[in-house]
Amino acid sequence: MPASSRAAAGTWYWNRYPGVHCDIESHVYLPMLDETGYVPEWKYAPGEEIRRHAVRIARKFDLYSDALFSTGVASLTWDEATETWTVATDRGDAFRATYVVNATGTLTEPKLPGIPGIESFRGHTFHTSRWDYAYTGGTAEGGMTGLADKRVGVVGTGATGVQAIPMLARDSAHLYVFQRTPSSVDVRANRRTAPEDVGADREGWARERRENYLRIVSGEPVDRDLVADRWTASAALLEKLLPSFRRRGDRRTFEAAYEDADAAKMNELRARVERSVADRETAEKLKPWYRYACKRPAFSDAYYPAFNRANVTLVDTADTHGIERATENGVVVGGSVIELDCLIFATGFFVGSSGVHSGRLPVHGRGGTRLLDAWAQHGPRTLHGFTINGFPNLIQMGSFQNASSVNFTHILDEQAVHAGALVAAAEAKGALIEPSRATEDTWIAVLARDAPDHEWFHAECTPGYYNREGHGRPNGPTAYPHGAVAFHQLLARWREESMGEVLQPRTTARP
Repeated sequence: MPASSRAAAGTWYWNRYPGVHCDIESHVYLPMLDETGYVPEWKYAPGEEIRRHAVRIARKFDLYSDALFSTGVASLTWDEATETWTVATDRGDAFRATYVVNATGTLTEPKLPGIPGIESFRGHTFHTSRWDYAYTGGTAEGGMTGLADKRVGVVGTGATGVQAIPMLARDSAHLYVFQRTPSSVDVRANRRTAPEDVGADREGWARERRENYLRIVSGEPVDRDLVADRWTASAALLEKLLPSFRRRGDRRTFEAAYEDADAAKMNELRARVERSVADRETAEKLKPWYRYACKRPAFSDAYYPAFNRANVTLVDTADTHGIERATENGVVVGGSVIELDCLIFATGFFVGSSGVHSGRLPVHGRGGTRLLDAWAQHGPRTLHGFTINGFPNLIQMGSFQNASSVNFTHILDEQAVHAGALVAAAEAKGALIEPSRATEDTWIAVLARDAPDHEWFHAECTPGYYNREGHGRPNGPTAYPHGAVAFHQLLARWREESMGEVLQPRTTARP
């Protein structure tokens, strides 16, 4: 039984803001294309196409019959007597589950800025993940006639803001863009695609393309770049985020070459601002001044031209550390009041704080031990990021103590394969899934032994979610140090050779 929270009901269900697209190529991002026979219509799919594909998967595999919608899991408790989990929900239910897969996601809780006095603002407000089309009118394609006479402010210029701002610029009477730190905005070059463009006439085409993409962004060699976009072109610069074999060799030589490549890329992005934005002062404020891996890159061909419109004003808040305060009629920046009718928060989500890891979904294992209490005492401990001693038949999905990549749906697909194999093995043996403390110790040592030293790099970055808003990205056993491709190969070998080490005998008969 999968455990989920109400907030994790689906990125592509909640995110319906104007201009919403995925900036990972749809032919590698959308899962189960081979299995469903679907070929995406766009190189970078709009949110609605992605949502429809999720529905397509659910219908093809009859997932609706087993889904419990609009229901949050309130707690998970291991029952020693029956060797099952009690799954309590926010509707007062108490289910029994032999296995629980925790798939609560990593970006599920909307984040709002702490603007002093915001409760006094009499205008309209909402977060981009809960777009209020009743107020704005229109759809994700635009046509927001409700804003035709409105002074609109948008807070946040990350991946969401970069997509929504051009649409708001077109439809608002006047748009004020409140910027803390400029994003690096590279070319998107979105276009419609035909099956022959991506080799969809071959069996297994999507898996081949997806594996090719993962290898490139993980620093592995390939004969040909099938996706050929700005993610793959800048793959080497992702090394500070996604550990890979690229770190091998003399460190000083590597870092010097890395810095040269980084400077060249950032100069290219700053030159793009120069070419795109007519007003020199505005262009200077829009130029990203940090290193490439400090903030998540964004991609748009409409973002910079939006600032050439007479009805768009960039309000740089770097000197005031954001908006100073709100008033009844607007907000204050640099001591001046900017009057607004509507304030929209494109401020993203709390990162990695969903469900179990945040404590909002309490998990109690053997002896009633709370998972976060156990980790507070001994440090976070897992085997491969999936299973935990003292918490039988609990399988975690996510990016903790395993491997991740920019195409997270591929990572989750591989994790689902692994979770399914664990359950199948336990069913075949009539066993429980639970690693020993010694097995966890061995895995933690693997993570720690070759952990990259990136703490210094992120300490020098501007605040953002990559460095926990300036609090740092400490080194430690948090990720597999050799990249996602190597990790998936490791898991495959382990399933063939060592799966039995996590299968423990049951002491009760199956219910």
